[in-house]
Amino acid sequence: MKELSLEGRVAVVIGGTSGIGLALTKGLAAAGADVVPVSRRADAVEEAASAVEAAGRRSLRLTADAMDRASLEGVLRDTLAAFSKVDILVNCAGITKRRPSLEVPDEEWDSIIATNLTGTFRACQVFGKAMLEAGYGRIINIASLASFIGLYEATAYTASKAGVAGLTRALAVEWGPRGVNVNAIAPGVFRTALNTHLLDETGRGQEFLTRTPLKRFGQVGELAPACVFLASEGASFVNGEVLTVDGGFLASGVNQ
Repeated sequence: MKELSLEGRVAVVIGGTSGIGLALTKGLAAAGADVVPVSRRADAVEEAASAVEAAGRRSLRLTADAMDRASLEGVLRDTLAAFSKVDILVNCAGITKRRPSLEVPDEEWDSIIATNLTGTFRACQVFGKAMLEAGYGRIINIASLASFIGLYEATAYTASKAGVAGLTRALAVEWGPRGVNVNAIAPGVFRTALNTHLLDETGRGQEFLTRTPLKRFGQVGELAPACVFLASEGASFVNGEVLTVDGGFLASGVNQ
């Protein structure tokens, strides 16, 4: 369907060089977009940008930190210089830490909120300004199951991701009338290089599996079609939505 093609579009993916972010970078490129994957590590940026180019699309090698407004503004400036526009922004940068709530130090709370929520808002501000000036944009934030439910001993993460869902809705209401649709994807439990031990060797991982009706964990590539949809003209009337891709986790009650 031509409505799902991203030919001629330019995307920036913050945190787009590993895990879910890299899968979304590759998915956007496969759908036809030129993609600029951004992270703090130059070697990871190089690999992700090379993957975009291997798909026949254009890219740039730009590093930035979601905590640093000036670095994000630099990415915007360089992307506009190379491609004249930014049509799509995907916010994937995020961190988490499991700890009993009474033991969470201020600095850990502040770090998680700053990265997951404030960092997302900062990128929306920086790139949203250019989109609003152009009268067109698609912003896709990465929410979480924790945007809807509480996760045991993950208070700061849960609070931050609930905030991402609220931020998405607030920006959708404010910016949608001006041509910038703002949505989010809430992934369920997806296997990555960082969580293999958790998923396969802990009771927490078993509980996640039990609560997922499809009886398996997701593969990160399964998130890419949702991102492509929200970035495309197929989603022209989708605004303020948190699209859950979770194998039925949130629908789950008694599973056996």
